[in-house]
Amino acid sequence: MISTAARYRNLILFCLPALAIYLAFSALPLVTSVGLSFFHTEGVGGARFVGFDNYVQLFTHPTYSARFWNAFGNNIRFFAIHLAVELPIGLLMAALLTSGVLRRSTGVYRTLLFIPTTLSVVITGFIWRLIINPLWGMVDYPLLGNATTALPTLSLMSVWQYVGIPMVFLYTALLSVPEDIVEAARLDGAVGWRLFWRIKFPLIAPMFGLIVILTYIWTFNGFDLVFALNGAAPGPNYSTDIFGTLFYRTFFGESGQLANPDVGAAVATVIFLIILVATAIYFLVVQFRLRSYEH
Repeated sequence: MISTAARYRNLILFCLPALAIYLAFSALPLVTSVGLSFFHTEGVGGARFVGFDNYVQLFTHPTYSARFWNAFGNNIRFFAIHLAVELPIGLLMAALLTSGVLRRSTGVYRTLLFIPTTLSVVITGFIWRLIINPLWGMVDYPLLGNATTALPTLSLMSVWQYVGIPMVFLYTALLSVPEDIVEAARLDGAVGWRLFWRIKFPLIAPMFGLIVILTYIWTFNGFDLVFALNGAAPGPNYSTDIFGTLFYRTFFGESGQLANPDVGAAVATVIFLIILVATAIYFLVVQFRLRSYEH
């Protein structure tokens, strides 16, 4: 028989490689980026500690400040469109897949609806560029060429690709609804959409909070689709510029903007803090509700 101490030792030895990989590829780059934001690395003197000067420059320099707040507003709209469109469509798909209407074709439809999520972002961008091209596509209006329609169009492209993720979460939640509760509701006369909204929907409501925070994290970390379609200077007039492209352009330099890794690190740190604060608030609310439920 293996002793308890030996089991813990084996568990620690098993987890050490995973911990080392995490520190090397996740924690270390994060700490390095935050540290870099407090230094000035350009010039002959090498790295020089400047405190919060990079953050002051980010929020007070006319160009940096304007670009930052523009990207912040675009990111909020990007997130809001995902939430307003992606979540209801995902819920509708999950409800149809578990309703029994599709019967034996459920597996086929589930696979077809999830396929866009598995596509490369470059392929997705190329497909949609062909579809909405004013010359030979299905739309005769330059949706990506107008500052008013560019961001909503790009957001809906992203929704089309990733709507399968909330669908899978909600589909799994609906499958876990106890069958005895459903049968009791049917005996009381609840059928169809009435059964769904009054019985199933309240039981899967906690899943919406998880989907909202995951969507928030993903959209505020967004970069790939915008970059694939418009590059690092999303136009027209930066109407599709979000935090990811702002960081890339500031850190590496692009489209006439000189690279400034120090301010770029400050941008990355601010993005991290924005995501961290929202995530912390979510988990604090969840913990508060769990404790209230326990008592």
